[in-house]
Amino acid sequence: MCAPGRSRAGSWSHRSRRSDVSELKKGDDVTWKTHGTTTEGEVTKKITSETEAGGRKVKASPDEPQYEVESDKSGKKAVHKPDALDKQ
Repeated sequence: MCAPGRSRAGSWSHRSRRSDVSELKKGDDVTWKTHGTTTEGEVTKKITSETEAGGRKVKASPDEPQYEVESDKSGKKAVHKPDALDKQ
């Protein structure tokens, strides 16, 4: 049996380790995983419709928003679903 919050592979599941991001807004400080490291940054936009952002086509809706974030270190922008972000 796995420890609470852990998958069989031993890593923490997204659901158990993510803080409440249901109310993210522009300016919120967040972290996310990028190529195995943790990146710190800021929410720059809440996306609620299909659009081009972060160099890709984003399929978002009011019920399933995505968030454009900007890295504090590199200044690069990316788009993530709420469960990929940890609010600080």
